[in-house]
Amino acid sequence: MHALQPSPVPTGRPAAGLLSAVVMVASLGYFVDIYDLVLFSIIRVKSLNSLGITDPAAVTDQGLYLLSMQMWGMLLGGILWGVLGDKRGRLSVLFGSILLYSLANIANGFVQSVPQYAWLRLIAGVGLAGELGAGITLVAESLPKEKRGYGTMIVASVGVSGAMVAYLVGQQFGWRNAYFIGGGLGLALLALRAGVFESGMFEQTKRADVARGNFLSLFTNGPRFYKYLRCLLVGAPFWYLVGILITLAPEFGQQFHLQGPVTGGLSIFWCYFGLTLGDVTSGSVSQLIKSRNRTLQIFILSSAVTVAAYLFGLEGASTSVFYTVCFLIGFTGGFWALFVTVAAEQFGTNLRSTVATTAPNFARGATVLIAPAYKALKACPSLGMVGAAGLIGAVLLGLAFFGASTLPETYAKDLDYTE
Repeated sequence: MHALQPSPVPTGRPAAGLLSAVVMVASLGYFVDIYDLVLFSIIRVKSLNSLGITDPAAVTDQGLYLLSMQMWGMLLGGILWGVLGDKRGRLSVLFGSILLYSLANIANGFVQSVPQYAWLRLIAGVGLAGELGAGITLVAESLPKEKRGYGTMIVASVGVSGAMVAYLVGQQFGWRNAYFIGGGLGLALLALRAGVFESGMFEQTKRADVARGNFLSLFTNGPRFYKYLRCLLVGAPFWYLVGILITLAPEFGQQFHLQGPVTGGLSIFWCYFGLTLGDVTSGSVSQLIKSRNRTLQIFILSSAVTVAAYLFGLEGASTSVFYTVCFLIGFTGGFWALFVTVAAEQFGTNLRSTVATTAPNFARGATVLIAPAYKALKACPSLGMVGAAGLIGAVLLGLAFFGASTLPETYAKDLDYTE
């Protein structure tokens, strides 16, 4: 690592505050990001039925296929936007990604076939990959080090509430209009870009003689790769929770013989309501006890308890109890913002955007491995739906706890350095 001369902000601007333009734009950008990210899961059945896919098994299989295409886009976009964020700047990625996923959102409203739907979900995934990492990096580098945990907490808490709005819009306006509205919100957000400034740390790094955005350097240095791998392990369970347990809530509800039918949309609504509160809580706790790692450990263990309750404690339960557990899964899974914050804080300014963008997208993109693994294990007679989900959850949460327990503590760490 190479220390930089302290220069927290360029051109004499004061450090950003918690309600500054950079925090607000990053928060609203993530709001639209999450709106689009979960919208497909919410309107999955309605949109596929509209395209002529009505068989329940086909709806499930095609839904997992489209979700995988979206996640492949996020894997590719994570690398693209992450490298660009360190080479060209955080702002160019923040607004470039918003523009791409907004246009893709609008195009999704016009699809007439599953292949069209799949390619547009791929393109949308590329766009969705950039906003969170760029926003978190920009906020972390712009706020005082003692307050940046609160800043990233605001970004995540405002952002994940986009899922609840997506549910309400999808219910009231139809699936095509829901895509149009999401795209319009993203394009409207671009009008706010004039009040946001580039990170002072990045501007200083541009003037330094140091390589920026070298993605491969994360794998060519043993200690650096090990640290990066542990960051990925911490984030991987979240998209198991949302992508398997919550997205497939209607199928699990039938398996549990609930007293009434449940919908994927309402399950996501309650999960993300819990996630919003969980992100606020985990961010606040990490600031109060001055430890990111201990907070992560608490939430990962709590998540394991709620997953067990979901899989093994809902037989014959009411739909109200089911949705309550969905809320608890979201709340205890509310370490997502903390995970992205920790990933950004682990690395120097010349690699920070690359890590902060690829880490959450690789964690999200783990769905492309988790979904087929779940499908294969589900076919095993001794496991079935519940056993397959339980086995995958135990492995992912166990690895996440290991990662959170062994990463260096980053609370109030000085980020003004390069790798």
